[in-house]
Amino acid sequence: MPELPEVETTRRGLEPLVLGRTIERLEIREPRLRWPIAPDLGVRLAGRRIVRVSRRAKYLLLGTDAGTLLVHLGMSGGLRFYAKNVPPPDKHDHVDIVFSDGACLRYRDPRRFGTMQLTEDPAHHPLLAGLGPEPLSDDFDADYLAKVSRGRQVAIKQHLMNAQIVAGLGNIYANEALYRARIHPARPAGKIRRSRLATLVDAIRGVLRDAIEAGGTTLRDFADGNGRPGYFQLDLDVYGRAGEPCRRCGAPIRVAVIGQRSTYYCGRCQR
Repeated sequence: MPELPEVETTRRGLEPLVLGRTIERLEIREPRLRWPIAPDLGVRLAGRRIVRVSRRAKYLLLGTDAGTLLVHLGMSGGLRFYAKNVPPPDKHDHVDIVFSDGACLRYRDPRRFGTMQLTEDPAHHPLLAGLGPEPLSDDFDADYLAKVSRGRQVAIKQHLMNAQIVAGLGNIYANEALYRARIHPARPAGKIRRSRLATLVDAIRGVLRDAIEAGGTTLRDFADGNGRPGYFQLDLDVYGRAGEPCRRCGAPIRVAVIGQRSTYYCGRCQR
């Protein structure tokens, strides 16, 4: 699934390409996504100009003078921009946003786990209203993490994966941040000292910034708005490396299931 760095990479790539363009029409070939596309979406967006491109958690937000279009890329979705010479769509290209100058922003989603929804107020939309702070924002710090972790027996890895605790921190980056912070992923969240939580906050920010700088992580399907893959998978310390030696101590990387998600860690380095 495209995670926060992949969505942010897509946002940064698309912003200079679509900002200020006027939507002429939507070509919706398959509205049956995880959350179905409203039948009147094309009518509501026709003639509207894109005035901002932002992100909340794993959602891309295309602001127009008719409201904000929430785009979720699902498990394997993506957006591709064509300035001209738009190729014919294939069976997984479900939506084209066609601009008045002939350019096209194409939404592809093989598994149809994403969505496109228009809202007047993203902060109060049901998909966004209950989200915790952004991990790269000032609201996410050691004091906050200590407060929401106090007394909690849930594993810290599962705690971080709760979007109500922190928005958009996906499985790959939770694994990597815990490794950088030397914290065992199964350790109860409420039993970690504030000083270690401060180290963890720094690790989370660091791994996300490094991933964004590298263009995200391409494990299978991800590419940015120009079709370029991400390269952070070359720098992954634990994720997907079960049985390989830890880059710090040489012990084999282990894998377990925590909160129904594959969890990679070093049993020697992480305590």
